[in-house]
Amino acid sequence: MALANMLLLTSLAVLAGLTMTCCLCLERRQVRRTIDEYDRRLRSVAPYLGVAALFFLAKRGTHEQSVKLSKAIDWDITAEIYAVEGEFVAHLQDIVPQQATLEFFSVMYMFGFPFLLVTAPILYFALSSQRHLKELLIAYVFNYVIGAICYTLFIAYGPRNHLSTVNGLMYSFYPQTQDMTAAVSANTDVFPSLHTSLAVVVLLFAWRSRREYPRWLPIASFVAASVVFSTMYLGIHWLLDVVAGIVLGVGSVYAAERIVARAEGDDRVTVPGERDEGIASDASD
Repeated sequence: MALANMLLLTSLAVLAGLTMTCCLCLERRQVRRTIDEYDRRLRSVAPYLGVAALFFLAKRGTHEQSVKLSKAIDWDITAEIYAVEGEFVAHLQDIVPQQATLEFFSVMYMFGFPFLLVTAPILYFALSSQRHLKELLIAYVFNYVIGAICYTLFIAYGPRNHLSTVNGLMYSFYPQTQDMTAAVSANTDVFPSLHTSLAVVVLLFAWRSRREYPRWLPIASFVAASVVFSTMYLGIHWLLDVVAGIVLGVGSVYAAERIVARAEGDDRVTVPGERDEGIASDASD
């Protein structure tokens, strides 16, 4: 029952955020045009949606086998992570006023993260060119592929599980949230932080689409920064997990652009953030 309630609450929160963001970022004529061109756009992006859907289904179906394989490999890197960064997360919790921030960062971790993942594809589907959406979907897949490999190879426990000086704040004050997180990941799925990497992916795309969606950039920046910080403040991830997540996020956007360019027969490849006009004026999808 607790899991069902959390799923319902998350869905409602994401829907509310999505609705408000679309009202702020989309024009009426853009919405009408999207409805008119729905079939064409869907056909254009269908192969990428198919690849993403197949991977996520396969990942979900092999989750238990992956956990068993990880235990069989038994490569625990928690002590090595702690040796590098020490008590950073504990010090972070000490200096941030808990009473004023716990609820906010718990909301960002639980609801802000799925809000970013859902809202970005909706916004990019509303653009005349589907290039952003195609690259975003491939970047999502790339993140989860690398994440699945790392979570299988490495066993890593978060600060809240390894250090007595770190409090698992969200799980202590809102224990019902643990049912939902446990349903989608194991407590050893720590290195790298996919909350960080995927938030960075959405932020990079928001930067690249800042001319099409100027209001989306500050929204994505605020939520992404809050999500990344919350992963450490709540005792779920180490600083090194976050650093690795940032590297993965940037690398996945770089790789996605090249993969889509090759698939579309387009050799024009640029650094993220430098192709705003190119996407907006790209005649092909």
